[in-house]
Amino acid sequence: MNKLYPSAAEALKGIVKDGQLLAVGGFGLCGIPEALIAALRDTGVKDLTVISNNAGVDGFGLGQLLETRQIRKMISSYVGENKEFERQYLAGELELEFTPQGTLAEKLRAGGAGIPAFFTRTGVGTLVAEGKETREFDGHTYIMERALNPEVSLVKAWKADRSGNLLFRRTARNFNPAVAMAGKLTVVEVEEIVEVGAIDPDAVHLPGIYVHRLVLNPNPEKRIEKRTTRPAA
Repeated sequence: MNKLYPSAAEALKGIVKDGQLLAVGGFGLCGIPEALIAALRDTGVKDLTVISNNAGVDGFGLGQLLETRQIRKMISSYVGENKEFERQYLAGELELEFTPQGTLAEKLRAGGAGIPAFFTRTGVGTLVAEGKETREFDGHTYIMERALNPEVSLVKAWKADRSGNLLFRRTARNFNPAVAMAGKLTVVEVEEIVEVGAIDPDAVHLPGIYVHRLVLNPNPEKRIEKRTTRPAA
């Protein structure tokens, strides 16, 4: 099956709508689906709840959707690089479900594996535990966390074949596989498309069964959040 769409805009057509729960892969600006985020902004959909480790930076990544006020709520782990995020949150204009990073990863993994909930010690005795069921196991208190099943997942990979079998490049893998597996409908942006059979089955990082739509973006910008260089000698 050929899952390739001619553009990011076409790949999102008919599947995004107001009020949706979406998940977006990436860690900081590493491994974010740049073209799909920009296309999502251009759709004008609003009141979104977005699951992502963080919210990009001002003016780039998910920061673009914050500027256009399309995000109503973030389910995130780290939000310290985005001043507009901070402003909206402190002003009461943006909801935040603050989630420990490992818990966020497991909530997505569980969603993709068909596990509705799990127990963890992370967050016990903190604000994270408020309103959640607790249970004792072997003398320790655990809190119950519900899995995440976004309606649409936006993912970045390095290479795919036309059936959607994916390869990720080094640390850009980060949250992307879990986000792809959790989504009811997953759209993947890649830098290279090859024919079916060109990828060694043993090399596949994520099988195409989790991928519904593909879009090619051969020259992503790949910004660096903080460039640290040594002074010239």
